[in-house]
Amino acid sequence: MAGPLRRDPAFRSLFAARTISFLGDSLSLVALMLHVAETAGQALAVALLLLVGDLAPALFSPLAGAIADRWDRRRVMIGCELVQAGLLVAIALALPPLPLLLVLAGARAVSGQVFLPASRAAVATLVPQREQAAANSALGLATNGGEAAGPLVAAALFPLVGVRGVLLVDAATFLLSALLLLRLPALPPSGPAGGRNGLLDDARAGLGYLWREPALRIIGLGFCVVVAFNGIDDVALVVLARDTFDAGSSAAAVLLAAVGLGLFAGYALLARWSSRAALPWLLVAGFAVSSVGNLLTGLAWAVGMAFALQAVRGLGIAAMDVATNTLLPRLAPDALLGRVFGNLYGAIGLAAGLSYVGGGLLLDATSAPVTFIVAGVGGTLATVAVAVALPRALRRRQP
Repeated sequence: MAGPLRRDPAFRSLFAARTISFLGDSLSLVALMLHVAETAGQALAVALLLLVGDLAPALFSPLAGAIADRWDRRRVMIGCELVQAGLLVAIALALPPLPLLLVLAGARAVSGQVFLPASRAAVATLVPQREQAAANSALGLATNGGEAAGPLVAAALFPLVGVRGVLLVDAATFLLSALLLLRLPALPPSGPAGGRNGLLDDARAGLGYLWREPALRIIGLGFCVVVAFNGIDDVALVVLARDTFDAGSSAAAVLLAAVGLGLFAGYALLARWSSRAALPWLLVAGFAVSSVGNLLTGLAWAVGMAFALQAVRGLGIAAMDVATNTLLPRLAPDALLGRVFGNLYGAIGLAAGLSYVGGGLLLDATSAPVTFIVAGVGGTLATVAVAVALPRALRRRQP
């Protein structure tokens, strides 16, 4: 992890900007959830806020990726951070009624969705290929740390400055991120695919490319199926702790923390060792560990065992993330890389939404252990399919 951070000032700036940006995302989410819960007084209102934050960016992802490929990625990232800062200032000053608040929150989330493919593609430009796995591991560790610290920072600030103050602090984090991004070199479009056609044509071309390329299609479908089965795990963990183990809310919080601890450990290990791993097999291993971890959680008989299994599962999620972010730049040309990232992670967001709906229905109809077993079995079957199909597709790509 220290290698690219120590040797590359541009990557250090991107690293710091993304860490601060993710911290800001978490701050504003907590602040808005608490504000909506207090003013609207309905769980549905909070659910709508979360849905807007997840669904709107996912639906916009083809255009988000096209924007990342069409213009200078440095300028795109700076523009996104400034837009998010402006929207948060507007929300903080007005604290508008729920319908307008949802519109503004959705616009902020879409701006963040444009930022992500541009920043992921920028890593492939700024960092030598041999160090990209370590760089992506460092980013994963830092951004997850920012997301984890956000609620704690919000909790400390709330008694002092209230909702408006927390939102204004969040706006300041995006301004600071934009200032850090000014230190990056220009990252202009790399070829004709960067924007000779209209934006919608570019978005369609990106979707078509992701589907036509067998290796990318296998990775995308496999990732989405694994997430569609396993995305319900957070909700199921709460039910597992309370209903199955009869252990209460504290045990539920401990189980929810397990994956985060596994993620931190996974990113730290991968920062040191991922350069030695074969990326396709690292991806498959991540799919397998994350899926089998849920399968075995369904068979666990105590909170301690479930905690250990979910911590191991966090290692798998870290492997999935690092392998994907490092492998895609080797499979797609730079001129299409923003669209590949944008479309893939947009589809993953939709798969997570499907998991919340389908998994929630299964959880209500059966039990938490059954839900974990079904999730684990489905994800494991998808992993086996990827393990068989991906090596063949990669061999066919070789000259």
